[in-house]
Amino acid sequence: MTTTSESVAARLAAQPAIQRVPTPKAELFQLRRFVAPDLAAELIALIDADRRPSTIADDNGDAYFRTSETCDLAAGLPAVQRIETMLTTLSGIDPAYGEPLQGQRYAEGQEFKPHTDYFAPGGRDFERYCALSGNRTWTFMIYLNDVAAGGATRFKLLDKTFQPEAGKLLCWNNRLADGGVNHATLHHGMKVRKGVKYVITKWYREREWRG
Repeated sequence: MTTTSESVAARLAAQPAIQRVPTPKAELFQLRRFVAPDLAAELIALIDADRRPSTIADDNGDAYFRTSETCDLAAGLPAVQRIETMLTTLSGIDPAYGEPLQGQRYAEGQEFKPHTDYFAPGGRDFERYCALSGNRTWTFMIYLNDVAAGGATRFKLLDKTFQPEAGKLLCWNNRLADGGVNHATLHHGMKVRKGVKYVITKWYREREWRG
């Protein structure tokens, strides 16, 4: 098990099927067909059964900034245990550093405007979210289904856009080599134009997760 960004990136790069996205500005990887259709279907059903309106830290007053729905996935569920094991095996990150798995659902017209996964140092809610476990380090996000139109994830500062593709994993390091936050990881969950988009997200912290 590891917690250093360098060793995580090296481990990911060594996987035969994974692709490092060519950019010097961030450590960003994609892996197609990471999740099998049966597991994706189980996770989609769990999200549909227990979703709620998504929220954001440091509310900026824009009621339409994040319009998706979120589901907190219980750790004891077999499908959740299965995907957690897969993520641990892939990343090598000690699961003690991971936040609980979340699912997100985007209906037509819903989006998450450009944002970062790390909590902005000095932000209004920074201490509230980071006092115990530190800031977020790595993000692992998996598309659970294909989307008829829209719903891409756009990293504007990297000039990279990823289309939803069932089973595909995107993962990136939210930090720089010196430990500071990487502003280039700003990303936009673009509007779904037709259909519904389902994703699951796993975030890791600087220290063990303590809620």
